[in-house]
Amino acid sequence: MWPHVPSRETLCNGLYVLLRVKFFMYHYTRTRSTVPSIFAQQVALHPDKPALIEESTGEVWSFSELDRRSNAVARWAVAQGWASGDVVAIFMESRLPTVALWLGLAKVGVEPAFINFNLRRDSLMHCVNASGARGMVFGAELLDVLLEVKGSLGSLSLFCTGVCPGLAALDSLSAQNLDSLLASSPHTPPVVTHSKGFNDRLFYIYTSGTTGLPKAAIVVHSRYYRIAAFGYHSFGLRPDDVVYCCLPLYHSAGNIVGVGQCLLHGLTVVIRRKFSASRFWDDCVK
Repeated sequence: MWPHVPSRETLCNGLYVLLRVKFFMYHYTRTRSTVPSIFAQQVALHPDKPALIEESTGEVWSFSELDRRSNAVARWAVAQGWASGDVVAIFMESRLPTVALWLGLAKVGVEPAFINFNLRRDSLMHCVNASGARGMVFGAELLDVLLEVKGSLGSLSLFCTGVCPGLAALDSLSAQNLDSLLASSPHTPPVVTHSKGFNDRLFYIYTSGTTGLPKAAIVVHSRYYRIAAFGYHSFGLRPDDVVYCCLPLYHSAGNIVGVGQCLLHGLTVVIRRKFSASRFWDDCVK
């Protein structure tokens, strides 16, 4: 059998996508841009446009709202004494605050480590320890999981987000209520003192761990842009499109191919907390 030969139109489209992505990569490298600085351009272009929608509640955040909330995270991180190059683990289900959290940390050069919320005990602690995290933000829905390993958490600073249980449960982990802390944190832009550029570290994402313990993969700002941009241009997406993201944000498909279209290209992204095969097409229509 003769191998399939792509059509001339396919080759031309592929070349167009490649050259367009390479052009912007060259530009952002020269200007030492970062994902937060590219996002700031989208905020300036359409501050009131819906950026993120939570499927389960219908809650809508505009681009300016996401910017303000991530600023509050950035200023809270600085108040904790964290600086550029420090790592903070994120252990929570996919929600709008997940995006504000990692984006805010990135604004001040702090590097999130996304922990698979399905991990338990040894695998969970392996990922936390391997990241060298100074702190962890966990969703209230995962409190029982952390209680199982509280003897192994050491001096890790813990913060709970979501509908947190009573103080007794948080006290048993020496955890603080992050939502209360962010409510009193300024929403104005943080003072950026780090010197990170387009090829510096953004965050860590872990492998699935199907062939052993999960391994950390470093995602730099340029890699985040490249993956999201190839998706945007290859599929012919437009700024007025809506992307339905039902994949977990601890994975590159959900957090880069999905959410990246919002942060880098100004699309509206709908986030589902957990994938549902039975609800998939109904959600898409909605």
